[in-house]
Amino acid sequence: MTEFALRDLTRILKSCAGVDDAVDLDGPVADTAFEDLGYDSLALFELVGRVRREYGVELPDEAVAEMATPRAAVDYIARHLEPVGDKR
Repeated sequence: MTEFALRDLTRILKSCAGVDDAVDLDGPVADTAFEDLGYDSLALFELVGRVRREYGVELPDEAVAEMATPRAAVDYIARHLEPVGDKR
């Protein structure tokens, strides 16, 4: 896996934590705080597990605490993806 984008994050959020009826995750949400999107710490915990299983990226508690927005989460995850063929 070499790419992780906002569409990947919103797909995971929708499937593991659902979507608040007042929120359009397909809209301009990249810089909106997770809390304002209706996602609490439990939802982010679910996100961490899904990202680990699907992409092999570990998200330490300190990193999650600093990921206040979807853009911050996407940037962190994308930076920690291993390029295809580099797993040993």
